Amino acid sequence: MSVITIPRVIRERLGDDASDAFATLINDIDIGARKDAIAIAEERFERRLVEEAGKLRLELRTEIGKVNERITLEIGKVNERITEEVGKLRVELLLEIEKLRSELSVKIENSSKENIKWMFLFWIGQIAAMVAIIKYFVIK
Repeated sequence: MSVITIPRVIRERLGDDASDAFATLINDIDIGARKDAIAIAEERFERRLVEEAGKLRLELRTEIGKVNERITLEIGKVNERITEEVGKLRVELLLEIEKLRSELSVKIENSSKENIKWMFLFWIGQIAAMVAIIKYFVIK
């Protein structure tokens, strides 16, 4: 705060009390003017701050929209790639299953042939044993 001095000529004309009152009045006017200037500056600052915050929000929304679009595109690409890979795996699995089926069929067929061979050998052995038993009891 600045100190106001009243020139001697004015002081002599007004007197000491009036000069002091005049200085107080000028100081009060100065303080009021400063308060008004600060209030106006605060209002301007707040208005500018609100405007800039609005611009920033708009920019942020725009950027978020762009990011969301990019994310959506990337998710679409990933989904396509997953679908493609799943299709490839499905084909590979079907081929592998068919291969295992054919191998299993061959093994079952070979196993059946082997079982039939041993069944015939068992039957021949049983017939030979029955013939031997019948000969033993009939010939005696």
